[in-house]
Amino acid sequence: EQLCVASGEPLSVSQEDISITGHSFECRINAEDPATFLPSPGKVKLFHAPGGPGVRVDSHLYSGYAVPPFYDSLVAKLISHASTREQALVRMQIALDELLIDGIRSNIPLHRDLVRDREFQRGGVNIHYLENKLES
Repeated sequence: EQLCVASGEPLSVSQEDISITGHSFECRINAEDPATFLPSPGKVKLFHAPGGPGVRVDSHLYSGYAVPPFYDSLVAKLISHASTREQALVRMQIALDELLIDGIRSNIPLHRDLVRDREFQRGGVNIHYLENKLES
């Protein structure tokens, strides 16, 4: 589709053809120290990805994988989806609790804290939320 649009062709669907169904959250899991955000390269001793309805993991990790120090520290995207925001958030909380990356440090603990934060759960956050949360 992108190539067609780039060559001047119209999109094959219109905005009216697209409907919104449910809510989603995405946590970008990085191989980094959660306190300093410095990269945490090393060998993954154990990797366990959560699953189930409404949960998706996009990752290249596996047990035994060596995370190099030379690239972006993103190692996984954890995505939850459900018909309501509250259900999608609960799915994300459970998925984060089931996600296991042993052998390197990651920002999973930060994500676990954020999805359990009352302010975040209410949905009343702005672009300064994370900065303020980290300062407190």
